[in-house]
Amino acid sequence: MATVNIETLKPVHLPERQRFEIDLGGGVAEIDYRISGDTMAMYHTGVPPAYQGQGIAAIITEYALDWAKANGYKVNPMCSYIRIYIQRHPQYQDNAVGF
Repeated sequence: MATVNIETLKPVHLPERQRFEIDLGGGVAEIDYRISGDTMAMYHTGVPPAYQGQGIAAIITEYALDWAKANGYKVNPMCSYIRIYIQRHPQYQDNAVGF
């Protein structure tokens, strides 16, 4: 298992790739999305196996959800991880569709 200092992780938005990423040094955590109108469908969240279980998916998900809301997009949580994250964090439920 590879460990990282989650306090120093910096998610980035790559709109040209329709993706949010965190460079982990030995891999990349990502959320892939598609935009249609005012809705951002988040359909994939991934963290390399060696980095799982450290809260990295939660960091990138919070970043992506905050970005979507700040930029006027509703979120369609097609990815099961993001759907569960929203269920556990009510502050994001008012911005979710298909929920």
